[in-house]
Amino acid sequence: MTLKQQRMITPDYVEHIGLLARIRLGEDEKKQYAGQLNDILDYFGKIDEINTDVEPTYHVLELHNVFRDDVASDSLKSGEVLANAPKEKDGYFRAPRIV
Repeated sequence: MTLKQQRMITPDYVEHIGLLARIRLGEDEKKQYAGQLNDILDYFGKIDEINTDVEPTYHVLELHNVFRDDVASDSLKSGEVLANAPKEKDGYFRAPRIV
């Protein structure tokens, strides 16, 4: 069995897909879609033939770790954190109820 025969989509297969998707298809539509899907698979076959053997590039630019050092520092006080909150109650953020 050749590669093209393996990829052959028949109108019966299109009808099966249509039934799964709950789409009514006429006979002419089944033939049309089967042809279009086979053309798409042929294009994928052409893409498979392309030589993609290239040296892998992990990053385009020669960048190294640009993150700052992780240094422990004092955390913010509760009042400072809640200072810009639109609503707060009893020292917590207050958000709209979602039910």
